[in-house]
Formats: sequence, C-alpha cells, structure tokens
Amino acid sequence: MNAVKTNSSVAGTSLVGYVRTTYDRLVATFGEPSLLGDVNEKVQAEWVLKFDDGTIATIYDWKNYGDGVPEFPYDWHIGGYNGKAVSRVVTALYG
Repeated sequence: MNAVKTNSSVAGTSLVGYVRTTYDRLVATFGEPSLLGDVNEKVQAEWVLKFDDGTIATIYDWKNYGDGVPEFPYDWHIGGYNGKAVSRVVTALYG
C-alpha cells in the first residue's frame, strides 16, 4: 500500500491511534514531514498522507516540548477519519 504526502484537507480528522517508531524510520518510509517546526507550538513534525485506497492519515508528535523532534522511539500520534489510518500507517512502516 503506497502513501503520498498530500495537501488534502485534514479538517475533521482526529486522534485514532499511535505507532511507536523513530523519526528516522518515518522519514525513511514517508519522506520528510509535510510540516516541520513549531506548528501551533504543539507539533514539531507532521506528515499528511493519502494512501492509494483514499485513506487520509496524519502522523505527528503532540506536545513533545523537547528541542525539536523526538530522536528516540516515540509513540507518534496518528490522526484520521477512522481506524483505517492506523492500519495503513503500521502496514507501511512494518509490513
């Protein structure tokens, strides 16, 4: 299942789960974040993805008030319209 970074609207998405992984693995799988830096002072990195079946997912750190993105295994938040977002992200990362 392929995912591409997208400018699709993520209005109405919400937290649907988590994935424990590293920033480096996310970059290796999905490329550089769609947003990087102090996004609304709560998110340091966020990927906005659209999978080939149309599923929209966001992956982001939430209120990780360290210096930049987490460089250790971290429970990244997954946003979406339903639980499909979690399964698509996990499958893309771990097969």
